[in-house]
Amino acid sequence: MTTQPVLNATARDRGGKGAARQARRDGLVPGVIYGGKQPAQMVSFNAREFGLFFNRTPDLASTVIEVKLDGESIRVLARDVQLHPVTDVPLHVDLLRLTGDHEIRVDVAVHFANEATCPGIKKGGVLNVVRHEVELICAPDAIPQSITVDLANAQIGDSIHISAVELPKGTRPAITDRDFTIATIAAPAGLSEGEAEGGEEA
Repeated sequence: MTTQPVLNATARDRGGKGAARQARRDGLVPGVIYGGKQPAQMVSFNAREFGLFFNRTPDLASTVIEVKLDGESIRVLARDVQLHPVTDVPLHVDLLRLTGDHEIRVDVAVHFANEATCPGIKKGGVLNVVRHEVELICAPDAIPQSITVDLANAQIGDSIHISAVELPKGTRPAITDRDFTIATIAAPAGLSEGEAEGGEEA
């Protein structure tokens, strides 16, 4: 099992924009922990520590974080990180408290395997990613860091749907009314699928 990253937090006793600005001037990132049928808890993080964690965690939306607050450990998911419009420095973070085995919705990154050896791409086709993330429903302990789409047999003109993806145990798509598309292998620009296939066979 992947070790959960740990962030140290301190409680904030005041909310509002003025208090948040003061926290940032003090070298802190203000935030709030909510959910789990408990009152919202205003917190702050060391700006340097949180910035390093944010920059080193590409799959933040699906990463369970252990927040240490006043001797208590709280498992959370980052639901929203507000960034400075120019510097991209984190300004505020919203964290969802995770409790028990209650199922949650989480956006999970899509990764692609065997792209270099994909038959359709080797013939000149182009990988067109329709969804870079897929919303899954699962228990907190079953959240995957990513899901993998295997392109080993994908040909020009193929569409890869969610039904063709082997999802991690204990997870299921949030969208259930259609077999939605994850990616396609498009023909090279200016050529039809038939022309691209024919050119390879010649």
